[in-house]
Amino acid sequence: MTSVAVIGSTGSIGTQTLEVIAASDGELTVAALGAWSSLELLIAQARATHPDVVAIGDASLAAPLAAAVPAGTEVLAGTDGLVELARRADVVVNAVVGFAGLFVTVAALSSGRRLALANKESLIAGAPVVQVARATRGAEIVPVDSEHCAIHQCLGKEAHRGVVNGPEDFALSPREVTRLILTASGGPFRGRTAAELATVERAEALAHPTWKMGPKITIDSSTLMNKGLEVIEAHELFGVDYDHIEVVIHPQSIVHSMVEFTDGATIAQLSQPDMRLPIGYALCYPTRCAVAFGALDWTSLSRLDFSLPDTETFRCLSLAYAAGRAGHSVPACLNAANEVAVAAFLEGRIAWGAIADIVEETLNRHETTKLVDVGDVLAVDAAARRVATDVTAGLSA
Repeated sequence: MTSVAVIGSTGSIGTQTLEVIAASDGELTVAALGAWSSLELLIAQARATHPDVVAIGDASLAAPLAAAVPAGTEVLAGTDGLVELARRADVVVNAVVGFAGLFVTVAALSSGRRLALANKESLIAGAPVVQVARATRGAEIVPVDSEHCAIHQCLGKEAHRGVVNGPEDFALSPREVTRLILTASGGPFRGRTAAELATVERAEALAHPTWKMGPKITIDSSTLMNKGLEVIEAHELFGVDYDHIEVVIHPQSIVHSMVEFTDGATIAQLSQPDMRLPIGYALCYPTRCAVAFGALDWTSLSRLDFSLPDTETFRCLSLAYAAGRAGHSVPACLNAANEVAVAAFLEGRIAWGAIADIVEETLNRHETTKLVDVGDVLAVDAAARRVATDVTAGLSA
C-alpha cells in the first residue's frame, strides 16, 4: 500500500488524483489532503477518504474545517500547514497552482519523497534550488504533465535510474537522444491570426478544445506560454539542451510527446487526453496502474496531424525559450510576469494580446541574478511582480 498526500486536492488535478486512488483497489491510500480555501469540497473529500491529516491555506477556515472532518484527523493551517503535508506520505502530489507550489516541491524532495509534479512553475522559477533538493537520498520527481510523463515513458526505466539526483546523472547518454518533441494542442485559438485575436473574450480563451484544466493553465494554453514553460521544465527534468527540445502542434492530443534517437527511431506515447493516466503513472511508478485511463480505440482513430507553432502570433513560446536559455533568475521573472498578466486578463483589465506584451517588457527590465536559496527566488518573484503590475497598470489605464 502506497500512501499519498494530495496538495491542491480541490483543483482539477487534485480531484482526478482522488479518482485514481479510489480506483486502485486499496493499492493507493490517501494520507493527507490540502487546499487553499475551498472549504466545503475539502471537507467532503476528507469525509470520503479519512486522511490522517488535512490542511487549509487560509488559516481563518481552520476552525470550521476542524469541526467537520472525521474524528482523529489532524488539522493544519496556513502555508506551513500545506508544506508539512509534503512530509506525511510516500508520494506527494503537488497540484498547487502557480509559484506557491515551490515550497511544497522543496519540502517533498528535501524529505526524500517521490514527488508527482503537476506544478511546473516551482521547477521553472526555482530550478537551481529544486535541483539541490532533488539530490536528497530517496527524492524522485515523476512528472504529471502529460507531455513530460510521455517523455519519461519514452525514455524507459533504465534511462531514469539516475534522474532522481539531477540531470547530470542521467543514465542515458545524451549522445543517444537527438531531440525531445513536445506536442501542443494549439489551444482554443489555433490557426487564428493576431488581428483575429485582438478582441477575444475571457470565455473564448477558457474554451479549451481537448483538456479540462483550471483557468490559469487554460489561459497559458491559449497563449502557448504553457508549452513554453513545459520546454523549460523538460530541460530541467531531463538535462537536454534547448536546441534539442522542439514543439509541434498536434490538435488531436493523442500523441503526448516523442523522443527521437540518433539511430533515427522516434518513440511516442499515445492515449486519449485523460489526465488520470499520467497521474496514475506517477503514483504507481515504476509499476503500471491496473486500471486503464485513456485507452485508444484504434479502429476509430482516423488521423494524426502535426504542424509548426506560429511564434509570431503566440509570442509567449519564444519568450519562454529565450528565458530558459538565459537561465539563472530569468525563468523566475518570466513566470511571475506571466502570472500577473494572466490574472489581469481573467479580471478583464487587459486584452488577451497584452499578456505577451507585459511578459516581454518585464523581462526587458529584469537584471539577471543567480539563485542560491529560496530567499533569492522569492526576491526575484516579488520584484518581477512589482514590475509586471506597473506595466499592466500602464496598459489598462
